[in-house]
Amino acid sequence: MSNAPTKTFASQADLEDKKVSFDKLSDNAYAYTAEGDPNTGIIIGDDAVMVIDTQATPVMAQDVIRRIRQVTDKPIKYVVLSHYHAVRVLGASAYQPEQIIASQDTYDLIVERGEQDKASEIGRFPRLFNAVESVPPGMTWPSMTFTGKMTVWLGKLEVQLLQLGRGHTKGDTVAWLPQQKIMFAGDLVEFGATPYAGDAYFKQWPATLDAIAALQPEKLVPGRGAALQTPTQVKQGLADTRAFVSDLYASVQAGASAGKDLNTVYNETMAKLKPNYGKWVIFDHCMPFDVTRAYDEATQFADPRIWTAERDIEMWKALENQ
Repeated sequence: MSNAPTKTFASQADLEDKKVSFDKLSDNAYAYTAEGDPNTGIIIGDDAVMVIDTQATPVMAQDVIRRIRQVTDKPIKYVVLSHYHAVRVLGASAYQPEQIIASQDTYDLIVERGEQDKASEIGRFPRLFNAVESVPPGMTWPSMTFTGKMTVWLGKLEVQLLQLGRGHTKGDTVAWLPQQKIMFAGDLVEFGATPYAGDAYFKQWPATLDAIAALQPEKLVPGRGAALQTPTQVKQGLADTRAFVSDLYASVQAGASAGKDLNTVYNETMAKLKPNYGKWVIFDHCMPFDVTRAYDEATQFADPRIWTAERDIEMWKALENQ
């Protein structure tokens, strides 16, 4: 047995608390952001509040609730899951919503891999699961699902929940305020933060970004990064995300087509992408997962394989313990 030190996840060295912003996008829309940590969206209608993505634990969600209560006393009736990753959903119980809404594809992912994903993410990102003991046992289950499109009326405010295509996961959902041209995009779009693509569909992601752009959002809340508050900023966020996804997949696909192994392709892709994207939040953490998934998709796995805590560690050792 080797006595060589094991290189731990880059995210396990990420211990610094991030500054939270609570930005007003309109009288009905707010963005809870924290310097590249997972964002939460808030929609305030005539008679109720909708929260998009919950934070990672109920204790962390309490800070979102505190800020909501500074601007409205309306009940939080709806929680929407833009997709299913533990860091996005495990805080749901804190809101005590009447309904937790997700796409049917997201529901299916919970059935298939929810438990494994939960263990995997908590192991990778301890700081993001502050007070993890406050998470109730079991999974966060949607109480209502839809396919394609669902409209929720918060009084006279229309909220469209849309599946515009696969990208970050197969279940990706955006929340769209058509009257105000404001979008909550989940992790389909990032800004100054590296897209996590361990469960992604690289070939389909750019077309999904095109479908977002076709709606011409004037403001957009990404999954990570600052809220985008002008059409120019929105276009930049979409373009940056598309460039990263496309550049990474092109590099991996070229290496795989040439018969190179995963380790070689990883090192080549890191070298190609670091100059343009290396300063983005969680770049070093995401790249092993992103390249591994891209290599899978370029070779033999159309659908993402399940990440387990054990598989995470094996992959990380193989790619990072140079």
